[in-house]
Amino acid sequence: MLIRKSGSLASTIASSEITPQHTFDSFKQDRRRFLTGAAALGTAAIAASQLPAIFHPQQVLAASAPQYTVPDPQTPFSKASTYNNFYEFGTDKSEPAKNAHTLHTRPWTVQVDGLVKKPLTLDVDSIQRYRPLETRVYRHRCVEAWSMVIPWEGYSLSEFINFCQPLPSAKYVQFLSLADKKQMPELPGGYDWPYSEGLRLDEAMNPLALLTFGMYGNTLPNQNGAPIRVILPWKYGFKSAKSIVKFHFTDKQPHTLWNEIAPSEYGFYSNVNPTVDHPRWSQAHERRIDSSTFPHSIATLPFNGYADQVASLYNGMDLRKNY
Repeated sequence: MLIRKSGSLASTIASSEITPQHTFDSFKQDRRRFLTGAAALGTAAIAASQLPAIFHPQQVLAASAPQYTVPDPQTPFSKASTYNNFYEFGTDKSEPAKNAHTLHTRPWTVQVDGLVKKPLTLDVDSIQRYRPLETRVYRHRCVEAWSMVIPWEGYSLSEFINFCQPLPSAKYVQFLSLADKKQMPELPGGYDWPYSEGLRLDEAMNPLALLTFGMYGNTLPNQNGAPIRVILPWKYGFKSAKSIVKFHFTDKQPHTLWNEIAPSEYGFYSNVNPTVDHPRWSQAHERRIDSSTFPHSIATLPFNGYADQVASLYNGMDLRKNY
């Protein structure tokens, strides 16, 4: 894992708009800084180009020199942004990059509700500015047995959860994605939209869980889950919800789209486990997509190589039953 901590975003945002570092320890008194309405954002940030989203200009995110890294070669941006799952823009892996230009990422508001001290509606720019961003290069494993290595920009999801102030009774957090037929004309039928995913709260609080706003040093392309998503590198990729519009805190295991469509294929936990095969293929190996002309096969690691950081979350659990 590569972690690269940035300074403030002062180079791109007026200092009057940046939450001072010292307010983190007293965020209860400063919550109003993050409660701006969608109307205040206007429409200036909406991309005017009708080209596929990969060609949209991207905002460069502040970052400093790397502190940690992995030996795995990174997947080129051109592959990571054109071969991915985002069913709201088409079920073929090449379709999101072609179709996601219809997604308007500003204005964008995010709801926080359920078992929290106070329900909130936040604008995405305020959420992004809440903490200095880091760059983390994570191994990313898809349940379909292919993988990538991608540098993501964001901060620990736990920081945002602490800001949301879940009640002691909250045991899970659910992520709900945008589902808008006007912006997603390729939205397929037969699915229980909006896309939903979820975690136990202790999983969401693990430092590896990343609230994500960018990749490769730039803001997220539409097809990769703009403007806000989560990255959970020890789980199969479908757990990492994209284009999030709501965080819902609950005391019960939440509804998740793929688990309810096909529970024998997509478990709620979906931890990367080479010993638990998908009903239609082996999970013991994966096709690593990097700068090579063709993907090459490598052995899949338990928890995608992050066992030291997350295995303790599942002590005493039968990981073949709780797949």
